[in-house]
Amino acid sequence: MLGFMFAPGWVEMLVIALVILLLFGNRLPSVMRSLGRGVVEFKKGLSDQGDDEPGEKAVTQEDNKADK
Repeated sequence: MLGFMFAPGWVEMLVIALVILLLFGNRLPSVMRSLGRGVVEFKKGLSDQGDDEPGEKAVTQEDNKADK
């Protein structure tokens, strides 16, 4: 119950956001760029993780020739 009593409202959140924007506004584009690159690397790592599962054999052109 006390958690709701001291929670900031939308006006306070707006003031906090404006103060943060004023303090870190010049660095914000580089921070967002770094965050975007991090997300791309994370997604790339997740997609590469599924390729290295044990028990699965990668099929190469030589394997295809041997089967024919």
